[in-house]
Amino acid sequence: MAIQSRLPAFLLTRPTAQSTRFAASLRKRFGEDLAIIISPLIAPRFLAASFPGTNPTALVFTSETGVEAFARHQNRPSDLPQRAYCVGGRTAKVARLAGLVPISAQGDAADLIALILQDGARGPLLHICGAQTRGNVAQTLTDAGHPTTALILYEQEEQPLTPQAKALLSGERPVVVPLFSPRSATLFLAQVGCLGPPAPLICAALSQAVAEPLAGFDGLTLCLAAKPNAAALIDSLAVFFDAPHVP
Repeated sequence: MAIQSRLPAFLLTRPTAQSTRFAASLRKRFGEDLAIIISPLIAPRFLAASFPGTNPTALVFTSETGVEAFARHQNRPSDLPQRAYCVGGRTAKVARLAGLVPISAQGDAADLIALILQDGARGPLLHICGAQTRGNVAQTLTDAGHPTTALILYEQEEQPLTPQAKALLSGERPVVVPLFSPRSATLFLAQVGCLGPPAPLICAALSQAVAEPLAGFDGLTLCLAAKPNAAALIDSLAVFFDAPHVP
């Protein structure tokens, strides 16, 4: 699909902070006049769960929201370790700002598990996570001989699409929807399915796991990132739109 007079519009559905940051990256790559609407499908609600009595040797984070939940917790123990295994670079950056010493897997949950196993962290480990998780990190590590406790410190609550997002999705202009998790893909399809015939949709999926819920949706074009990170997703869109013509 070559870029001619203009790019499609973009609908960003991650929480506001992440969507705003991704929008800036999109405009840097494709041009400042890119049409972008932000309509988060989920928003975090932070929980005050008690920390377990075990003394972990390291922390495990599979999202930057998990780091934020950890940093916000008013009653977290003062003797927790600073060593923090992080799923990717952004999560590691947030962990460093929170005073932790991060080690990044630069990938997804499977890469994180592989890193911890390779690094030889025997545990006990503490996985700070949300109520909805993928990859079964704590159980997989425990089964591999690295005892890991999952501590749920936040949950992602579903949000309705904004009127502006609904209007965009009901129009004639093609719409690009970057999707970063299987849950966000499922929530998006559930809501867009209630709008009637949608605009031409291009869903940019972070991974094959994210793309799975999109299978079978009529009229949807899929763009798959080569690696599970935001930069690779933007690269895949540049190729998809015929990179030599990108502004």
